[in-house]
Amino acid sequence: MTVQAILGTKGFEVISVPADAKVSDAVKILSGRHIGAVLVMKDYRIEGIVSERDVVRVLGQRGAAVLDEPVSEIMTRKVVTCKRADQAAVIMEKMTNGKFRHLPVVENDRVVGLISIGDIVKWRVREYEREQEALHEYIKTA
Repeated sequence: MTVQAILGTKGFEVISVPADAKVSDAVKILSGRHIGAVLVMKDYRIEGIVSERDVVRVLGQRGAAVLDEPVSEIMTRKVVTCKRADQAAVIMEKMTNGKFRHLPVVENDRVVGLISIGDIVKWRVREYEREQEALHEYIKTA
């Protein structure tokens, strides 16, 4: 299973904010869209990523005043990415080892999608169910 196959099912929409957007704006997007992370972008290039975990961490450390700061103050700047041709097993390992749950998909220096660990798990469960059905059909006809 490739990242492209997952994106083909999930879709290619990427939600982003500029680096000067307020943290409160990012929180509204995360909450309103029911997503776990938003990319920080400029001219189709990734400058960082802000996740729910990032927001909770800085709120705990610095309090509610952080909501008026720009996302550039709290974003993760070193963003790990993947490509459409990458295998889901490799992506899962990358996410597990890096302890992050969202991975931008980049081709030719442009963001073309965003994969979450939830997307991979959903795809794997569907794949497992199809395998089980095929085995049951094989046993019935044998």
